[in-house]
Amino acid sequence: MLNSIHSPSDIKKLSIHQLKDLCKEIRQFLIEHAAKNGGHFASSLGVVELTVALHYVFEMPNDDIVWDVGHQAYVHKLLTGRKNQFDTMRKKNGLFPFPKPSESKYDSSVAGHA
Repeated sequence: MLNSIHSPSDIKKLSIHQLKDLCKEIRQFLIEHAAKNGGHFASSLGVVELTVALHYVFEMPNDDIVWDVGHQAYVHKLLTGRKNQFDTMRKKNGLFPFPKPSESKYDSSVAGHA
């Protein structure tokens, strides 16, 4: 299911039951990615359901999400079309590990280690 999510509008097409399954897939993706590439994934693992719910309810990018710790935004990045770039995180010209407005219209501000 995660492979079919390219923007928050794709999430809105899912049923509430499917959102639960999506959260499981996201969590598995993050764990697998962390095993291969390292990174700060605990923060994002703790906000999987919250992030999916925010994207399901609000109208991105018209509504902004302000992250208090940038590492919480990994799920946000997955749900806003950057899944296929995850292996480039922290590499030259790769995906930024924090929200970055110049990277995506869905990132309203930069948030690092708050």
